Amino acid sequence: MTVELAGAADTRLARLSLNQRTCAEWSLREAIDGCVRAGLPSIGVWREPVAEVGLETARRWIRDAGLRVSSVCRGGFLTGPEGSGRRAAIDSNRAAIEETAALDAATLVLVPGGLPDGDRDLDAARGRFLDGVAELVPVAQEHGVLLAIEPMHPIFAADRGVISTLAQALDLAEQFPAESVGVVIDTFHLWWEPGVDQQIARAAGRIASYQISDWITPLPPDALLSRGMMGEGHIDFATFTERVNRAGYAGDIEVEIFNADLWAAPGDQVVETIAQRYLDLVQPWTGPAAA
Repeated sequence: MTVELAGAADTRLARLSLNQRTCAEWSLREAIDGCVRAGLPSIGVWREPVAEVGLETARRWIRDAGLRVSSVCRGGFLTGPEGSGRRAAIDSNRAAIEETAALDAATLVLVPGGLPDGDRDLDAARGRFLDGVAELVPVAQEHGVLLAIEPMHPIFAADRGVISTLAQALDLAEQFPAESVGVVIDTFHLWWEPGVDQQIARAAGRIASYQISDWITPLPPDALLSRGMMGEGHIDFATFTERVNRAGYAGDIEVEIFNADLWAAPGDQVVETIAQRYLDLVQPWTGPAAA
């Protein structure tokens, strides 16, 4: 199905953002141009493609295209023990904060990190992540950047995200000012969480990013690439979006899909499908902010 009003004139797309990894085969330049062709006003950028062209070039391209940056991905991975590796991670996050500010983006996504090799102490790893966030908050405040903790589905707890629930993420975020530390609400990671409706309400004022993709079954062999296009899995986007809207979030809604089949498809085709699924399954429940 073709989006009848797709393009700059379609105000229904005013909050839709393309996360770069959804079209992983596109370069930053191609992703920017693809957003413009589709009438998407926003893009979620990854640090690696930005580094390939240079920060100033990336900033200029995005500005000249008339796009805003919905988020920068990624910081985090702060669960390692004290030593040179941890210091390198802190330094990388400091650089990420500076890059986020230079791109005129408000939000840096923090992926917590997993268990260090041979480590089985989840509580200690979570504590080290909290300590890392505390060390970075003054840097973020200096640059006007919001650190966004991303809770991740438990299947990633060992290798990628020791913070598994929105409740856990809020327990950490609430130890810092709301303008400094928030949370990412990602449907793929949180749709299963018991009591997630109460936790989304609790997150009011701290929702830094709303990311969407679907939970599909059977899961592909590589769990990292198991996200599906909205409407092809089990997530109730209407209810989820209504909850986020009631919590007062009126920012960009970012489509982030890691899926090998999508990556192999033509990028413009993927973005067209994203726009239509967003209009069908998400936008009608975003409330007055989308009007």
